[in-house]
Amino acid sequence: MKITEHRAVKIREGRYIGDGYPVYIIAEIGINHNGSLEIAKKMIDGAIFAGADAVKFQKRTPEHCVPQDQWYVERDTPWGRMTYIEYKYKMEFGKKEYDEIDRYCKEKGIDWFASCWDEESVDFIEQYSPPLYKIASACITDFSLLAKIKLTGKPIIISTGMSTMEEIEAAVEFLGEDNLLIAHSTSSYPCKAEELNLMMIDTLRKKYTRVPVGYSGHEVGLAPSWAAVALGSNFIERHITLDRAMWGTDQAASVEIMGFYRLVSNVRDIEKSLGDGVKKVYESEMHSLKKLRRYKSSEMTLSA
Repeated sequence: MKITEHRAVKIREGRYIGDGYPVYIIAEIGINHNGSLEIAKKMIDGAIFAGADAVKFQKRTPEHCVPQDQWYVERDTPWGRMTYIEYKYKMEFGKKEYDEIDRYCKEKGIDWFASCWDEESVDFIEQYSPPLYKIASACITDFSLLAKIKLTGKPIIISTGMSTMEEIEAAVEFLGEDNLLIAHSTSSYPCKAEELNLMMIDTLRKKYTRVPVGYSGHEVGLAPSWAAVALGSNFIERHITLDRAMWGTDQAASVEIMGFYRLVSNVRDIEKSLGDGVKKVYESEMHSLKKLRRYKSSEMTLSA
């Protein structure tokens, strides 16, 4: 592939996301670990096996992210009946867990980063010097959070689910196009095929010619993610899980390990297949050309 510098973001030494570079594939663990470090590490191992470039987590400070009127609403959980705020704390990793995640990912050679849902969480994740940050679709209009993440100086992916074009434009204007990546997304779990609107990838690429554009998918199946690559996505994000029947709201829209392996393998084949758009006759075609073509173009004449 020809390298083009105008639509590319450097996330670390030797690694860019953009036109001319391999599609950057993110395995979103999110909160699918259900508060278990052991499960999280199995998902990291699964992402590595599948060939993903990065794993991503979600980091929240529950008292900042859960509306107060919901704190003491009781609900059934895998740990029994408890208040919603207790449940959210049960799902969150702290320093001990993220220290191990950081060590484990570095040892295994895979990037990791997080979607931070509040400013305190940005301060927490920043201690690990992630290669980039992601702004969740729910947070795209939180300009205090956007400002906080922008101050880190790291590349930022903004996800655009449940957002109007005007909201996307406002976020891009606020953050600036340097060091920015945009993920097309629809925030329903799982998402119906008719609401994926993959042509928005082309719309965003045409509107923001210097910004890498990707796809964050929540559908069942893999075909739309492959189509997103064919439409020009510079990165792909899909949720990963050990078992789609596990507890959690994101599990049903997630991809199990062998499915993720297929996702990555076929993305790499699609990349090879797309080519450069310049018509050529390949050496491998020469035998067929000599055997099957009756006339050479130089021998053709126009009939009166």
